[in-house]
Amino acid sequence: MRTISAIRIATTLAVMLLGAASAVGAQAAPAADAAVEIDQFAFIPQRITVKAGTTVTWINEDDVPHTVASSSKLFKSKALDTGDKFSFTFTTPGTYAYFCSVHPHMTGAVVVEAASGADAAQ
Repeated sequence: MRTISAIRIATTLAVMLLGAASAVGAQAAPAADAAVEIDQFAFIPQRITVKAGTTVTWINEDDVPHTVASSSKLFKSKALDTGDKFSFTFTTPGTYAYFCSVHPHMTGAVVVEAASGADAAQ
């Protein structure tokens, strides 16, 4: 009888631990990535809203070089030729203005919201 009880207890504990591990795994899922296209001397979309932990990638689809430079000097890409990409991961909520340092009239913003629910574990 003691052996059967020990097996039941061990089985119950194993199931509980697997359930807890699954719940933790669900919370640790990474934030979705986002993309901004650079084309015809514009950032498309010009303003993007993401959750904290999201990586934003800018892709130059224009036929001239551009950069992506944070107004607060948080990030800056090299000159991006056609097809080149630049990525930055936003971890802190806030609004991040940026521009092209080659063409300063090109501006954009990334609005970062606090992670919630499953994203909050990051």
